Amino acid sequence: MSFDAWLTLVLVVAAIALFASEKLRVDLVALIVLVLLVVFGLVTPVEALAGFSNEATVTVAAMFALSLGIERSGALDPLGRLLSRIRQPWLLTLALMLAIAPMGAFIKNIALVATFLPLALRVCARTRTPPGRVLMPMAYAAQMGGVCTLIGTSSNLLADSLARKHGLSGFGVFEFTQLGVLLAIAGIIYLMLVGRWLLPRRIDVNLPIEAELGNYVTELRIKPGSPLVGQTIADARLGEAYGVYPLELLRGEQHLWSPREQALEAGDVLLVRGEWERIEDMRVRADVELDPENRYGPDHGKARTLVEAMVRPDSPIEGRTLGELNLQRAHDATVLAIRRRGQVLREALRDTRLVAGDVLLLLTGNDVAAMRADDRFVVLSEREDTRRTPRRAFAALAIMAGVVVVSGLHWLPIPIAAIAGAVGMAIAGCYGRRDLYEGIDWKIIVLLAAILPLGTAIENSGLSQTLVDAGMHLVGSHGPLAALLMVYLLTALLTELMGHNPSVVLMVGIAVSVAHAAHADPRPFVVAVAFAAATSFATPVGYPTNTMVYYAGGYRFTDFMKVGIPLIALFCALSMLVIPRIWPLQ
Repeated sequence: MSFDAWLTLVLVVAAIALFASEKLRVDLVALIVLVLLVVFGLVTPVEALAGFSNEATVTVAAMFALSLGIERSGALDPLGRLLSRIRQPWLLTLALMLAIAPMGAFIKNIALVATFLPLALRVCARTRTPPGRVLMPMAYAAQMGGVCTLIGTSSNLLADSLARKHGLSGFGVFEFTQLGVLLAIAGIIYLMLVGRWLLPRRIDVNLPIEAELGNYVTELRIKPGSPLVGQTIADARLGEAYGVYPLELLRGEQHLWSPREQALEAGDVLLVRGEWERIEDMRVRADVELDPENRYGPDHGKARTLVEAMVRPDSPIEGRTLGELNLQRAHDATVLAIRRRGQVLREALRDTRLVAGDVLLLLTGNDVAAMRADDRFVVLSEREDTRRTPRRAFAALAIMAGVVVVSGLHWLPIPIAAIAGAVGMAIAGCYGRRDLYEGIDWKIIVLLAAILPLGTAIENSGLSQTLVDAGMHLVGSHGPLAALLMVYLLTALLTELMGHNPSVVLMVGIAVSVAHAAHADPRPFVVAVAFAAATSFATPVGYPTNTMVYYAGGYRFTDFMKVGIPLIALFCALSMLVIPRIWPLQ
């Protein structure tokens, strides 16, 4: 290989490692790669910036806006009310999949899961069903629906754009539908007949819906009259007396990490962990006060409401502290406690940096509707939004249908149709003036734009041809179908490691070259890349919807492997049978 090819390979491996480690945000990783590609002369500045004007990037941004309009207008509320009446867990699982899969073909799947997640949790609590029995199939159904149309998921749009770049004819809006529907039906049948026996049964749901979903960490300030004053933490035996466990003692600016032998004083702040009901019991019996409420959330005579809100996987507040968010100003809300799955927090609340899946317990001034409209969170205990009207819901659905029809009949290019739809929803009042820019996941947009030049570098450096030669040596004389299988499996593996969009960028060029080497039509190979990337079931980090339910459902990492790997194998086998029939290899 040439020096440029070796250098590009190093950058590819480093990018995969950073994407898989999740130590840096995916958009930041993509920008780092973009800068290095230009610095090392692997792409020109024009090629480096081409992704920001790419058709797929613009279309994905516009589709974010359309999905936001559907969500904010309340168009999905009637379906949510209908599903909330279901009492049988298996029927709820089936109904959610049958409802979400068709909508996933046109609506951003993260928005769908965010909309139906609180509903599913409420029904699970009311029927005393472990959430783990319901949430994973719901997330998978959103992905299955996304592959049914060209506009259903960003990886489909990206594959189409890259295929055009390689001189292939583009795909129609409904060209993927035949294969996508077949896979969705097979996937739903698998999840109902086989997957349900692989789902966890151990998750406890004895708590009512308004109770906490795990142990919270909060700060308790000791009042002068508290019986704890003068006692050491060891003597107070907080765990035995109250079921609350101290983590740290905060005394002024001091952080006492081993506080068991420290005599407690008035004004000391205990960082404690426990179930919220037990923390509340200790607050009364031990005459202590919630320090966050005392400092940040004084009662102004208004009714206050406890709200649980989860930090979304695609939220821009990841890595930021509570002090930087200032939720008091934005939502008249005070964060009383934080729960982080699989980890005990040992920092003061104001210094805690948020990560996806954190559950915040907030005290808010009856502003739950505005909190639910905040795309940074998923409210796990929600109320009806009285501002939503049937007129706006109808307008949002009509505009979305118009975008699909206009683009499907090729009256307008997909990006122009999607932008026109977003403008129409703004005029119709489906979302507010600021909602559009706040609701678009700019992290994904930057990722798409910045990672595209990596594909250009792979081809320009000759790395693509080297990888193709190695792959064809592995396939040998087994023919185009074996090459197609290799492309599908490699894309599926990369997707689980680094996410669906980067894997599409890496694989489309390789897939086209493999097709040429196998003397086959490249289009079915691009289809294989698109479908393998958009159906990531084996890990909770391969797709954002998996990440959302991973935290909310209390899953283990291995739960996704047990259910997802057989499902990927099923999709792969069906794809190998059906793709050559719809898109002939020769």
